[in-house]
Amino acid sequence: MIVFDLLCGAGHRFEGWFGSAADFVSQQERKLLACPSCGSAHVKRVPSATRANLGAVAPKPLPAKPPAKTPDMEGKDPFAIAQMLYSRMLDDLLTKTEDVGREFPSEARNIFYERSPGRAIRGQATEQEHQELVDEGIPVARFPVPPKEELN
Repeated sequence: MIVFDLLCGAGHRFEGWFGSAADFVSQQERKLLACPSCGSAHVKRVPSATRANLGAVAPKPLPAKPPAKTPDMEGKDPFAIAQMLYSRMLDDLLTKTEDVGREFPSEARNIFYERSPGRAIRGQATEQEHQELVDEGIPVARFPVPPKEELN
């Protein structure tokens, strides 16, 4: 099952659940889709919120309140704190994922279709390859990663 964000010609946004990306295209071509608010048959797919799947482990519940300031945050402006948090997130992304390089589209498909063991991966994909993965319902996200010389 795959969920797409949809938009009708009148500007109403809603979700559609489909068996596959091909199922969505088939229903759209046969004019079977209609806006639940106004009935418009002019329906198109729009970008969804991004989602990063960093492994097959169930996600931890979110804390009830925001994390407290740590000593290294004291006295720093919000921009410096944001940079520090981004740096930590990037470090986690780079250390807790396997870099599969240009094989990313192929390996993402293998993991999604359970032809390879499930694990967190990262790599490179062209815009077209990325869109094809999204169209197949494979959960992927683009992250801006600075060049390696900037990471040190």
